[in-house]
Amino acid sequence: MMKTRLACALALGCLTLPALAQTAADPSPATVAQAADAPAAAAPVAEAPAQIVVSGKRPGPGVWKVSKGEHVMWVFGLYSPLPQKMEWDAGRVERLVAQSQEVLTPPGVSVGTSSFFGTLAALPAMIGMRKNPDGATLHDMLPADVYTRWQALKGRYIGDDDDVERYRPFFASEALMEAGLKKNGLSKSQEVRKQIDKIAKTNGVKLTQTGISISIDNPRRALNEFKQSQMDDTACFIKTLDRFENDIGAIRTRADAWANGDIGQIRNLDYAEREDACNSAVFNGSFARNNPQMQGLPARRLAAWLDAAEAALDRNKSTFAMLSMGEILGPKSYLAALQAKGYTVESPK
Repeated sequence: MMKTRLACALALGCLTLPALAQTAADPSPATVAQAADAPAAAAPVAEAPAQIVVSGKRPGPGVWKVSKGEHVMWVFGLYSPLPQKMEWDAGRVERLVAQSQEVLTPPGVSVGTSSFFGTLAALPAMIGMRKNPDGATLHDMLPADVYTRWQALKGRYIGDDDDVERYRPFFASEALMEAGLKKNGLSKSQEVRKQIDKIAKTNGVKLTQTGISISIDNPRRALNEFKQSQMDDTACFIKTLDRFENDIGAIRTRADAWANGDIGQIRNLDYAEREDACNSAVFNGSFARNNPQMQGLPARRLAAWLDAAEAALDRNKSTFAMLSMGEILGPKSYLAALQAKGYTVESPK
């Protein structure tokens, strides 16, 4: 969902966005007049825990089994962030992919334009799309106590960067997320997904895209509309601050739990509050409300994946699929939706 959210935000006018990916997309969109004077000195932030040290290959999580009759679909849970430069043992995945007739890629949303020239015409409008409308700064946009907290975390993880002070809170929070994870030995790299794609191609197994596509007829106008639109993104920003002030240990624990295949530990760690707040900032913003093609994306994305999964289960004896852990274990689980349709779902042992 993070990729979907980020791609939407970046591509709400966006022609450079990541495919509405968890991910989505490298979830870091943060990759300009002087900010207003900061309030009184921010309280010191506790020292970040030592970075994760990885030695040897990690097993990664087990796979979920979805079946009906003699047809089976093996579902692998992707997760981000993970320990930097982590190596995982892909042996079991290689065997399952090799014996399958089809691999379903993670669901996403791709945003494009109806013409190459339309894309070229939109390029100048992309300048400044992360910034607040009317030249506002974070100091102007945020409550004083929230801005004080931001200054402390920015100093620790981002450093002296005046440009980020003019970002919308949504994009500033993603810049903080990227920098903070990096300093804690974590990365949002898509290497695991890329490795599975490579395994499928090496074994001649069909790769099927499961997402939906949105075409923007007038990208330049859409970008300009987005730049002037309002986003209710303060709650998303605050949840991001909360995570780095209080939950950095849990972030690292969850990353290690995935790497070690500890599904029980993963189930016990839930970041739904931040996801919900940040999803709301994008999907309930004025740009999304005023553009029909941006409405109902989470439900449309789920429906597209379910159609692809059911079709694959019907025609293949064995299928391999990738979903994010949130899409498997979250309150709106894709596998729960399949189970409601009569499929048998078994968790890893």
